[in-house]
Amino acid sequence: MFTNLVDYFFSLESKRKKLLAKAPEGPLKEFLKVPFASTEQAIGEVDILALDFETTGLNAKQDKLLSVGYVNFKNGLIKLGQSHHQIICSNGDMDKDNVVIHQITDTEKANGCQLEQVIEQLLSDLAGKVMLVHYANIEKTFLEQACIKLYGMAPVFPIIDTLALAKKHFERAQKHFDPSQLRLINLRAAYGLPAHHEHNALNDAIATAELLLAQMRNYPQGFSTPLSEFLLK
Repeated sequence: MFTNLVDYFFSLESKRKKLLAKAPEGPLKEFLKVPFASTEQAIGEVDILALDFETTGLNAKQDKLLSVGYVNFKNGLIKLGQSHHQIICSNGDMDKDNVVIHQITDTEKANGCQLEQVIEQLLSDLAGKVMLVHYANIEKTFLEQACIKLYGMAPVFPIIDTLALAKKHFERAQKHFDPSQLRLINLRAAYGLPAHHEHNALNDAIATAELLLAQMRNYPQGFSTPLSEFLLK
């Protein structure tokens, strides 16, 4: 298993270098210039960026980003002073269900920051860090699509996914689980973490970082566990 993950990492690093050679000058190229963390590093030594997007739907090619929230995380410390939250400007009115869920109005969206500025800042803050998310399909695909729109190509990212870690833990323990148990709010409750205000990008990013800390109880080596044990395949 460790060998497979090392192969995965080097494949990812190889892709980073290849993309760097083709990337246009600008934020994406600057992001790709920074090497990824070694999989042999202890998880406690790795710079992590817990990230969450709020979106109008689940299809990255059709739906839009509404907001982004993220916070730096290292050695068990969630650095709230290094957090960021931004509503993103986009065209078109949202339906009532979206407003109810995300509490982002059309007026706030219209006055939000332009996507280009948001992604440029995010790539700068993410450079050299591991992305931490809950359900990578959202953040990974939406960020890829945003980069394709802005720069004509998508980067690659080392990712830790707390949903994938939970699923792996259930499977290793040969425990039957309902898919609803993998929801962020339900996993937090299972680990004794308090309820949080959902569907706010920064709140969900912080909640994901707290969940990772709780999940580390499943690893005997704790913060000394190699990064390879956490990376999404």
